[in-house]
Amino acid sequence: MKKSILIVDDEKNTRDGLAKFLKTKDYECLVAENGKKALELLDNQLVDLMITDLRMPSLGGMDLIREAKKRYEDLQIIVLTAYGSVESAVEAVKNGANDFLEKPINLDKLDLTIKNVLSFKDLREENIQLKHQLDKHYGLSNIIGNSSAMKKVFEIITQVAPTRATVLIQGESGTGKELVAKAIHQMSNRKNQKLVTVHCASLSETLLESELFGHEKGAFTGATEQRIGRFEQADKGTFFLDEISEISPAVQVKLLRVIQEQSFERVGGNKNLKVDIRLIAATNKDLETEVNMGNFREDLFYRLSVVTINLPPLREREEDIPLLLNFYLREFAEENNKWPMEFQPDALKLLQNYNWPGNIRELRNLIENIVVLAKTNLISVDTLPEKIVNFQKNMEILEPKPGINIKENEKNLIIKALKQSDGNRTKAAESLGLSRRTLYRKLTQYGIESQY
Repeated sequence: MKKSILIVDDEKNTRDGLAKFLKTKDYECLVAENGKKALELLDNQLVDLMITDLRMPSLGGMDLIREAKKRYEDLQIIVLTAYGSVESAVEAVKNGANDFLEKPINLDKLDLTIKNVLSFKDLREENIQLKHQLDKHYGLSNIIGNSSAMKKVFEIITQVAPTRATVLIQGESGTGKELVAKAIHQMSNRKNQKLVTVHCASLSETLLESELFGHEKGAFTGATEQRIGRFEQADKGTFFLDEISEISPAVQVKLLRVIQEQSFERVGGNKNLKVDIRLIAATNKDLETEVNMGNFREDLFYRLSVVTINLPPLREREEDIPLLLNFYLREFAEENNKWPMEFQPDALKLLQNYNWPGNIRELRNLIENIVVLAKTNLISVDTLPEKIVNFQKNMEILEPKPGINIKENEKNLIIKALKQSDGNRTKAAESLGLSRRTLYRKLTQYGIESQY
């Protein structure tokens, strides 16, 4: 697409001559004899660059620059100034012009100046686009939700992100805890530094300690060289510890020291290493309950939970489910060259009524699976997994009649599912559309855990 240039000069020969020359360089050219006419053109046509004289009747060049930049911040401007009037040109640059040229105009120099100014504009737009892409990938725009529960979460993220406060994110598996951590990092003043993530539950105590703090050569069997730990890698940035509730008491003690003193030693070393990190932790357990049970240090809990963000499960965000379903439907349909796709009303209703025990992760994976295997652009009930359809059937059975206790109905439904699966809790949970964790909790809640 051709770049458009507006030439503003009260001398007809100058503006026509410049327009003729620039058209040979494949630019689209507009001309105006004064600042007032130039603003009228800017208000009605898209212009990439304005070349303007300073001395003109009916709104001079300096006033034109100020007004044009006020209205169109991205407009690039080159000033033409009489020989010896460099001082005026410098003032114009301070008011928003990008560069200036002295009259009489050297056309080769004009051509080069235009290319440089427009290249800078293109680079700036590419940087803005890249930033938007990063924000989409890491920022709040990647956390989908319009429910009152999620609005509260967004508000806390926005408030806490610019601070140094340690943040604890609590929520069931699949609720998007890592996305929240990334959003906090991306919206903080550390966003240009590293975000280092460690998933605590995936590592044994020995490996986790080495992963976090690093180790010296010979610290243990197999330590053939020095290893830099994740804390050192995260220096000046953000450190995200996922599944923090799974770390051992010994590692808890060391982590407490890092938070308090921002220092530590590598495994097998005695050199005190200082770091500057912002810590974010996440867990799918209620950490305060873990403290009361003696599984987690109370002093570490209070250090971690300066600000706590509780992510609601998807079943408590009913108004967000249609948003998520349609978002991921479009995303995966476009990825697989199947767009447009849509849900049939009956299928959409079943998906909306499902309780999503695996939360957003389960929803996302299910929609991807449906899209990949779909043979048509319409998603019908027949294409849905059996657990979605079974859940609706169970809910219809569970629907209480007047005067019947809802909890008693739920208890009876769980018992029925366990009997049908010969006591297999995994199969019973699947048939009910529940996670195993949720089923175990309900077995305890209803006092029937020992029976099955």
